[in-house]
Amino acid sequence: MTTNLNNSTTRRIIALVLLTGLGAGITFAQSKPVYPFSDPGNTGGWVLNEAISDEFEGDRIDETKWFVEGQNGDYYIWKGRAPAQFAPHNVIVEDGKLKLRTQWEPDFKFAREEYKDGNVAAAYGEFEGKPMPVTTAGVVGKKRFLNGYMEVKSKCGNAAITAAFWAIGYEQELDVFEQMGNPKIKGNIRADSSLATAHDWSPPAVRPTQVFNHNELLPFRTADGFHIYGAEWGVDYLKLFIDGRLVHSFTQDQVGVDWVLNNPMEVWLDSEIFQWLGLPHKEELPVDFEVEYMRVWQKPDPSLLDRAFFGFEGPILFENNPRPLQMVPESSVPNDYQKFWLFDELSAKYLTIVKGDYARGVNSLKFSGYGKTEKMEAEKISAQSPEGALNIPAGEFILSMKVWLDQGYVADKVHVVFEDPRLEVTFAGLGKLKRREWVTLEQRISRPKASSPQDRLRIELRRTDLPEHRAAKLFIDDVALVPVKP
Repeated sequence: MTTNLNNSTTRRIIALVLLTGLGAGITFAQSKPVYPFSDPGNTGGWVLNEAISDEFEGDRIDETKWFVEGQNGDYYIWKGRAPAQFAPHNVIVEDGKLKLRTQWEPDFKFAREEYKDGNVAAAYGEFEGKPMPVTTAGVVGKKRFLNGYMEVKSKCGNAAITAAFWAIGYEQELDVFEQMGNPKIKGNIRADSSLATAHDWSPPAVRPTQVFNHNELLPFRTADGFHIYGAEWGVDYLKLFIDGRLVHSFTQDQVGVDWVLNNPMEVWLDSEIFQWLGLPHKEELPVDFEVEYMRVWQKPDPSLLDRAFFGFEGPILFENNPRPLQMVPESSVPNDYQKFWLFDELSAKYLTIVKGDYARGVNSLKFSGYGKTEKMEAEKISAQSPEGALNIPAGEFILSMKVWLDQGYVADKVHVVFEDPRLEVTFAGLGKLKRREWVTLEQRISRPKASSPQDRLRIELRRTDLPEHRAAKLFIDDVALVPVKP
């Protein structure tokens, strides 16, 4: 299979499969399936996500898939790790490969600013007052994905410059690998090692952010030849593969609520200077971080609702709108690209998204309850999704959610309201459910019309369904909507 995939004439993949991993249909065409190198028989049921994957054929980067750092003077989040700076002319596609070049360029117009990360700081184009005119390259995927298997076939440059295959999302980062072909200082990355790390960027987003990492010592130098590096990212686990071999894994059980890989992520490929591993020498440049392909596979998800958002893990994404260039992972500011659950003032007194009580992920929606001298001040309280959060066709569906009820007097009903077209669904009889454990509620519904562009969903608790005093707390998680098979 490796020989066939290396032949550029057989790497054109055209498929027809429906994925709904982010709550929206994605169509692919596939004449000859290509599967993860770690699972050549596709026992995992993987489907290639063509909208994100790239074989790097042709003579230029596919800008429908990739944002090129520095293109037209635009930079996403940063300009690179100083003293090096990303330069768009260093992004090259030729010979069926993406080449991210690092060069010594005294005539490049470096940004007149300093970049600081933790205890490391430098100005672009200089180091400790002396010229260091190194340019590098970086590309960022334009679409995010939630869970799957990501894989590259790559070779890093033989210099003190990194090759990195990583991804970021809301409050999270996953470095599938950071490598360096020829470090000048002994440190955490060697010429024959590959470092994988997960970072927690929830506020305060200051180091230390590392949640877990693994440094794999290799029987080869990463700059000497192409090898295949993959990561299988599940709901509650991560598996790392090199040349099809499982080298390490992490699970949510090991890290608990520090499990950060709960929201969709975008892929990055770039090269950087790591000062703590030494600076590249002029004589060893230029070098290329070469990538033969970058592929992402996913497993079909039956739910038509965005799993991360309706699991209360993070924002819902409106990917038809551009990502703001300054939108860092730790940002919870709503914009046209990312939006969050909405609570009016009275609802926010009783309903909150909390961390640590969950059926899946790390978050849930909590109703805090009230005591013997209190009563609910509003006729109803609700958590409301943004307009356009639903894109549901007409048809028959199973609506489900998971609830956790404390002991005591509890809400008898939870109402779910679809707004346009309007449909109200009531889950009743909550007081008869088992307490202090997660219980799945399901109800079959029918929608005669598809969602309008303004369709949204509300989760409501009403005063008439609550005890007058001493209302016990409850949690809601994993709201899902699955089509009924004909």
